This record gives sequence, C-alpha cells and structure tokens, in this order.
Amino acid sequence: MTEKVTKALNDKAWARWTALILVALMMLFAYMFVDVMSPLQSLIETQRGWTPDAFGYYAGAEYILNVFGFLILAGIILDKMGVRFTGTLSASVMVIGACIKFYAISDWFQGTALEQWLNSWWTDFPGSAKLAAFGFMIFGCGCEMAGITVSKVLAKWFEGKEMALAMGLEMALARFGVFAIFSISPRLAEWMGKDDPTVVIPVGFCTALLFIGLLSYVVFTFMDRTLDKELGSNKSTDTAEEEFKLSDVANIFRSRLFWIIALLCVLYYSAIFPFQRYAANMLQCNLGIDATTASDIFRWFPVGAAVITPLLGMFLDHKGKGATMLIIGAILMIVCHLTFALVVPAYPSAAIAFSAIIVLGISFSLVPAALWPSIPKIMDARFLGSAYSLIFWVQNIGLALFPILIGKVLTASNPGVTDPMKYDYTNPMLLFASLGVLALIFGLILKALDAKKHYGLELPNIVKNKEEEVFESEGLDNE
Repeated sequence: MTEKVTKALNDKAWARWTALILVALMMLFAYMFVDVMSPLQSLIETQRGWTPDAFGYYAGAEYILNVFGFLILAGIILDKMGVRFTGTLSASVMVIGACIKFYAISDWFQGTALEQWLNSWWTDFPGSAKLAAFGFMIFGCGCEMAGITVSKVLAKWFEGKEMALAMGLEMALARFGVFAIFSISPRLAEWMGKDDPTVVIPVGFCTALLFIGLLSYVVFTFMDRTLDKELGSNKSTDTAEEEFKLSDVANIFRSRLFWIIALLCVLYYSAIFPFQRYAANMLQCNLGIDATTASDIFRWFPVGAAVITPLLGMFLDHKGKGATMLIIGAILMIVCHLTFALVVPAYPSAAIAFSAIIVLGISFSLVPAALWPSIPKIMDARFLGSAYSLIFWVQNIGLALFPILIGKVLTASNPGVTDPMKYDYTNPMLLFASLGVLALIFGLILKALDAKKHYGLELPNIVKNKEEEVFESEGLDNE
C-alpha cells in the first residue's frame, strides 16, 4: 500500500514561487504584446492610413471571439483538460495570432494581392488594419484563456498559503510589462532612424517574447505533473476530484453574486484597458508633446499598480477588507478620469497629468488585488475555471465594445480634424469616468450584500484557509 506524501511540491516555498515565475512570464510577455502599439497610434495612422475608428476596431478585435463564446469554451476546456494542456494551448494560440498581426503591419504585406483584396471592401478600414485586427483577435483568444488558466494555477499551487500575494505578484509583473512596453515601444519604432520610424520592429520584438513565454510555460507543466503525482492523482488530466458538468455553467449564471462581481469587473476594466490604448495620444494632444515623451509619462501608470498590488495582496491575506478596496479603487478612478477630461485640457501641466496617472495606478492595484482572490471564496473548486472564464467573458464584452465606442466618440468629437496630434479627448474621458461611477455603485452593493450574507469578502484569506473553509462548503449563492 502506497504511503501518502506528507509534503507536496507546492508545500516547498522555492517550488511554488518558481511555478509562479514561470507562468507569470507568459503573462508578462502577453501584456507587452497587448499594448505594443498603444504608444504608436499617431504613427500607425500616418504610416498605414488608419483612422481613430480603424484603431478602435483593431483595439476591440482582441476580445471579439471571446465575446462570441470562445472564452466560455476556454473555461470548459480548462476544467476538463486541466492547467497543463490549456496553458500550453493558450500560449501557442497567442504566438499564432501575434505572427499574423506582425505580418499585417510589416512591409512584406504592403502591395500584396491579399492587401488589395482586403482594401476592396469596407474601404474606411485599411487592409492592414483588417488583418492586424484578425491576428489580434486570434491572440486575444489565447491571452484570455491564459489569464483564467494562470488564475487557476495560482489557486491550485497556493491553496491555503499566500494566494492573494501570489496573485498580486503575478499581476504586478504583468503591470511591469505595460511599463516596459510603453518605455521601449516608441524607441524601438525609432530604431531605424528618426526620419523613418516603423511599428514593425516593436511588434516583431514582442512576438519573439511570446515564443519565450510559451517555452517557460512548458517548463512549468513538468513541475505541475510532479505535483499531481505527489498528490496521488491517477487521472489523465489535472481536473478537480468532482467531475465538472455543463450544468455547472447554468448554476454560475444563476448566482446573483456572480453577476454583481462580473458587472463590477466589466465596468472597471472597460475604463482601464481601452484607456491604455488611447492614453499616449491623449497626452500628446493635451500637452503638445511627442509620442516618446507621452509614453514616458504614461508608463508610470502600471508601476504604481506593480509596486502596491503585492503589498495589498499581503494585506488581504492577513487583514481582509476586499470589498472596501473595490470601492476605494472605483472612487480613485473616477477622480483621475475627470482630471484628464476637465483639468488637464484647461491646465496642460505634465505634473498634473503625471499625478493623475500615478493615482490611477493605485486604483488599478486596489481593484484587481481584491477582486481575483475573492472568486475562490464563492465558487466551487470543480468549476472555478469556468467561473473565472465567465467573468472574463462578461469583461470581454466591455473590452471589445468600448475601444470601438471611444474611437467613434473621438471621431464625432473632432469633425474635420485629420491631424492625430489635435484631437479633443474631453468626451471620451467623461465616458470613462461614467463607467467608474457605475463600478462604484456595484462595489457598494457588493459590500452591503457581504455584510448581510457573510460571504467572507472582508475576511483575511489565510485565516479562512486555516480554518474550516465554511464559505467554500456553502458553494454559490443562488438567491
């Protein structure tokens, strides 16, 4: 009779933190690729003939297939096939999509029969933008699948341990990727010379990084296989002991708490990620600076989140107050977007813009640090992957629509303006602020329900995991 292993691989600090680094690298490079063209909006418009509408459609394309069901399928694949298969698949899909996008904006695509055919229909949307959007759409499927996979990886490897800290560090590394790409993307674009900048080099550089991310995740799969063997898993996949059923998706959709969290998530993130796409150009227009200087200012936005998120994770692990953090984060976001909408245009000061960006970074640390570690408290382990995927799915609806909406609002707010350095961003920024107001309302509702129903969202994670896991045993709230 085989003796039970008393100390699994994830009980060893070096092993679980190594696992975190390996999976976080994949997400770091993914986030760098997501925003590689964000500081280059004005360049891609002048170099490839894109418009704000075209840039908005391109930015929203990342989430299109996820909105139309792929992300739900990704969650089912994750719960059925496990983190090893799903993570490797997602990293591979990201590489494929990145290669398509790289080809679309490269000089090799210019003048081809494919470009001529793509230019022949929907003429307001250049062929390079169409193909880049298609590649970004494929990449987005892999990126969002990777996101939910990493969340489940960390829930598995850090169960009963420093879960919020681990998730905070993973998010911090991803935020650092945004800082890094805003720092180097415009400089890489100018690498060929100030007189002939190009978007090709930064996109190619990030595509190569995605290959490295795929390799790092493959290394992690060997560690995860060892962990399952030590835990006595005799299954061909690393799913939960209780088999996932499709009916569980219906149970998740019937949860009132799920919808509150999902709507809070979509409202908050729709005011952050689409804003990142336009932030550099907004600063260019309001402050009268070039793309590199604008990127140098905005790049500090994720740094605040990167530094503070792990600290907030530690606070959540030991002290709790997750629902309160969500509310504070929403308030700070509202203040920042109103500053960009009303104060910076009237008083074009780099110091004011920089201060608002730092505060927005603090907001961006409060909400994710509190949100994602709260999901395992209210969702059964066997469909945790699907719960994450469904929340991401709702989030993706907003992330797909709002870049397009912002592009249209920007165009409508600037009739006859063709110079991408002279756009008026007041209305788009007010729209972002309104999303923050709605997110604040849902945050207040969530805290009130937690006080009434005792979900444990305000309780510390480590205390909960060391005791009887009362909230996990109660499962979903379907009232």
